[in-house]
Amino acid sequence: MLLWLAEYLSSFASGFQVFQYLTFRGILGVLTALLIALLVGPAMIRRLNYHQIGQAVRDDGPESHLTKSGTPTMGGALILVAIGVSTLLWSDLYNPFVWLALLVTSVFGAVGWVDDYRKVVENDPRGLPGRWKLFWQSLAGLAAAFYLYTMVDSEVTTQLFVPFFKNVAWEMGPLFIVLTYFVIVGASNAVNLTDGLDGLAILPTVMVGAALGIIAYLTGNIQFADYLHIPYVAGAGELVVFCGSIAGAGLGFLWFNTYPAQVFMGDVGALALGAALGTVAVITRHEIVFFIMGGIFVLETVSVILQVASYQLTGKRIFRMAPIHHHFELKGWPEPRVIVRFWIITVMLVLFGLATLKLR
Repeated sequence: MLLWLAEYLSSFASGFQVFQYLTFRGILGVLTALLIALLVGPAMIRRLNYHQIGQAVRDDGPESHLTKSGTPTMGGALILVAIGVSTLLWSDLYNPFVWLALLVTSVFGAVGWVDDYRKVVENDPRGLPGRWKLFWQSLAGLAAAFYLYTMVDSEVTTQLFVPFFKNVAWEMGPLFIVLTYFVIVGASNAVNLTDGLDGLAILPTVMVGAALGIIAYLTGNIQFADYLHIPYVAGAGELVVFCGSIAGAGLGFLWFNTYPAQVFMGDVGALALGAALGTVAVITRHEIVFFIMGGIFVLETVSVILQVASYQLTGKRIFRMAPIHHHFELKGWPEPRVIVRFWIITVMLVLFGLATLKLR
């Protein structure tokens, strides 16, 4: 939106041409979303407290979590507002990838909002029934997949690229729709499973989002893409602003979500952020690298799958409690130790994922 204004003003003053640079607008996206989150956050927390929109805590979980009962939740709405406003202000609104990312994020956020509302406002412990939650997630994921498949303008759009190799890519054809669906919906639920401790999910989201912003910039630049032997996706570079907004909004939310948390993001934030990351990964054709960088999300999801499968097949549990972050808590790790160690692992995985861009 402000990009259009800057383009008009650049005809009168050349200094406004700086807004044409993606890197500059990406930085502005980070700062704008960060400031929105920091400025609006306190008022939002007071409002949630006033309406007694507090988190319900499982009584079969770690005892240390019982003190968190009543902590305001649904704070993810703040993240989504910051991302949306910042992206609309600094992005090229003629770019279809920007709108797709915003729409997917909004729809998944709406699904999470309904689930949270039913749990904390209507006091329905079931929230949105699982089958309906999956239905709406699937509808949004498939819609995004079909849209991307129908707008194919080059062969790279439907290829699955394998990191570490220059010319290894599998032409998926219609299977691209299936992959896109699982990446978006899977990432959404993976981030949601990870969001169980103060700040545990949001900082990895920030780091992975920032890394995907770098990847979007490189894949959207034909010269960098050719030099690094990565797919060139015209227009993908504009997602730098969107990813920067995710990073800025996430850092602003972490200010209030760090241990001990003043507010939780709830499903409205976790489902939306996971879907946002998955959408960018698909558009930039870096699904496998995303899988590497989001290793913590993958670990949390796999721990739940293994726990459920083991209990149903053998009647025994592999972990003391799933997702796996609760397992470490029940082993005696203080919550901050679990959080920071998972953050450190994410830093290493993100750096490794970025290294794959050159190691080909």
